[in-house]
Amino acid sequence: MSEDLWSLRAPVDAERHVPRVVAGSVTLIIPTFNEAGNIAELLRRLGRALPGDLPCEVLFVDDSTDDTPAVIEKAAADHAFPVSVLHRETPEGGLGGAVVAGIARADTDWIVVMDADLQHPPHLVPELVGEGERTGADLVVASRYTSGGSRAGLAGSYRVAVSRGATWLTKGLFPRALRGISDPMSGFFAMRRSTVTAQALQPLGYKILLELAVRCRPARVAEVPFVFQVRFAGESKSTAREGMRFLAHLASLRSAAPLARMIGFGLIGLTGFVPNLAALWLLTGAGMHYLPAEIVANQAGVSWNFVLIEVLLFRERRRHRHWADRVGRFALLANADLLLRIPLIAVFVGRLGLGVLPATALALVTTFVLRFAATEALVYLPRRRTSPLTSGRHTRS
Repeated sequence: MSEDLWSLRAPVDAERHVPRVVAGSVTLIIPTFNEAGNIAELLRRLGRALPGDLPCEVLFVDDSTDDTPAVIEKAAADHAFPVSVLHRETPEGGLGGAVVAGIARADTDWIVVMDADLQHPPHLVPELVGEGERTGADLVVASRYTSGGSRAGLAGSYRVAVSRGATWLTKGLFPRALRGISDPMSGFFAMRRSTVTAQALQPLGYKILLELAVRCRPARVAEVPFVFQVRFAGESKSTAREGMRFLAHLASLRSAAPLARMIGFGLIGLTGFVPNLAALWLLTGAGMHYLPAEIVANQAGVSWNFVLIEVLLFRERRRHRHWADRVGRFALLANADLLLRIPLIAVFVGRLGLGVLPATALALVTTFVLRFAATEALVYLPRRRTSPLTSGRHTRS
């Protein structure tokens, strides 16, 4: 990933940056993607909101394709607090990835994350930090759903319904990790720098608070109510594609534990019965003997399972091997499974008198645990690195 880091007040060495935590200091991380129309007003309101005795620097992490960086440079000249821009040529991880890149650069006691579109009111920045200092919280969330908060700025009943539904879904999936957080979809929050390690985060899309809460498990959480505002300028970046990325992110977080991955693997395997058995029905119906039909039909289930496993279970581990390597290993394991499964099917059909389809389903269940362990160990575990010179050279897909 190519990055360009520059500061409008104090130069920062992007290659030799060593965190130096200053007690009570704040880095305000603002991810931007084509937000040129909001920058001047955002910095003006921040200038009015930030008290003079609060050491605060603003870091824009920019993925823009327009002139947003130039607009930031021009607008920053009118303000006393330091303003820096980290421009990413490749927006890896979306908005969440931008925040993680900012966290890796931050060297302050507190980090505050907010959007650039002024739907998050800048005057709450010192209040978030103050609440954390007062209560000893590690994470302070600006919430629309606590007393005094409101989602008034959400445009239309559809977005309100989607937001509320996503909140219920995430809290249902992660009841322990999100205890005390009424608004896990919020993108406006403050956290102590000491509670988060950028390397532990694997964001996908724009719900970075959910990622932080689930993976970092802050010991103490506080909330501050806020009224979600109407966007000042530009258009919302929420799309159906972002919605799909959000669902994939949920699946990735939920499957982080080994037991959860096994359950997910089993559920995906169950869905693989459909293309497998459908192909088998077509092939045997066309007159093919059931044993060679088993081999051919198996490829439909293998392809289906591989796609879902890649997207839902092992997204963060795909970088360890090239995609062609993963496909080859997965297909080899799945078809090697036939060496055990076909004799089992023959026994179930010939000795027990089962039909071909029930015998196939029973054999798939029998070999499930073995297939899961082999897939995790031989396809998705990192390759052993034998030399520092070869470290980090694996091809990403």
